[in-house]
Amino acid sequence: MNATISKTFHVAHPIADVWANITSPEKIVVCVPGASLTEMVDDDNFKGEVELKFGPVKAKYGGTISFLERDAASHSMKMKGSGTDVKGKGGADMLLNGVLSEKDGGTEVSVTMDVTVQGMLAQFGSRLVTDATSHVFDQFVSNFKDQLDGKEVKGALSAGAMMGSMIKGMFGGKS
Repeated sequence: MNATISKTFHVAHPIADVWANITSPEKIVVCVPGASLTEMVDDDNFKGEVELKFGPVKAKYGGTISFLERDAASHSMKMKGSGTDVKGKGGADMLLNGVLSEKDGGTEVSVTMDVTVQGMLAQFGSRLVTDATSHVFDQFVSNFKDQLDGKEVKGALSAGAMMGSMIKGMFGGKS
């Protein structure tokens, strides 16, 4: 099952600050709901875990994330992630392309993620997985903005709001 998510958001911070934050695994991982960094392999490769709960279904993935490209001059990056369900019931792969640009006195962040899910979570179908992925990303954006603003970051996934979004998606509503 494949899903593509494209998002653009604005932060009221200089591009240099946003770039330094978004390309730092130690800083960015706390913004990803349910994620933890378990090992820094080198400057471009690291290992981690992500735990998500979809109603009664709980999934925990362990895997690797790699910076394939990280160009400070153009403020563009490409990352690849690959994870396996710790119970052996599937896996997920992600390819992320991101670009930062100066806009309106701050920074515009444009991201496209191609996500492939196999196993247990794939049975929910692409619409629900896309809705859930989109919700997790929206929570990441909120956490990222809070972190840049010096506020406390909520690392736990807001499962209630995500389930509401997924239920609306099941019945054809807007999430």
